[in-house]
Amino acid sequence: MEIWINPACSKCRSAVSLLDAEGADYTVRRYLEDVPGPDEIREVLERLGLEPWDITRTQEAAAKELGLGQWPRDDGSRERWIAALSEHPRLIQRPIITAEDGTAVVARTDEAVRGVLSR
Repeated sequence: MEIWINPACSKCRSAVSLLDAEGADYTVRRYLEDVPGPDEIREVLERLGLEPWDITRTQEAAAKELGLGQWPRDDGSRERWIAALSEHPRLIQRPIITAEDGTAVVARTDEAVRGVLSR
């Protein structure tokens, strides 16, 4: 299992604490330093069953600078969104846990983290 985190994020710290408390075996990826490329983002989106705009932090300054609020949310714009997430990783919602069973979850709640642990 791997968890994508920003150490400054309280939701990330909470998820890591819960994983530790449960004795989970996992790897931490500080995605702001070890930035996922477009292929990795596509893979995580597939595992999540989501679209790139679903995991985009649209209130971030970079999102506003890019005008993401005006971007279409359709198949034709999907690659543009993926490129933006790769070029501006701060836009990626966090934490994201990729599970051993091939699924993934945006683990912003304790329930989401526990759901991964029960797989």
